[in-house]
Amino acid sequence: MSEEAKPAEATNAPAFQSSIPAEELARLTDDIVGALKTVYDPEIPVDIYELGLIYKVDIADDRQVAVDMTLTSPNCPAAVELPGMVENAVSSVQGVGPVKVKVVFDPPWDQSRMSEDARVALNLW
Repeated sequence: MSEEAKPAEATNAPAFQSSIPAEELARLTDDIVGALKTVYDPEIPVDIYELGLIYKVDIADDRQVAVDMTLTSPNCPAAVELPGMVENAVSSVQGVGPVKVKVVFDPPWDQSRMSEDARVALNLW
């Protein structure tokens, strides 16, 4: 399953046919998103999913999970710890295999990627 993570508009439907049954794939996706919502940037009181830091989550047929994420800036003080936190959170989901987290900076993160809930929490209206 390959899915662009869009907090406010996320769809949990797979983009192509997987050997994982649809109900199981939907559960895995929902549980992964739930796990990602437990990870917070230590400097910002909003989870990284709602901040729009998760760009892509791929669940392979063998249940390996690849996550593309970004940071609010390339100089983010949490750059060393956040990918490990994401890997640990996703690895805790029952039924996933090995997890690989890749930090990307293209496209660069900006506030437009944040969900409405994140904007409200940070008073960015």
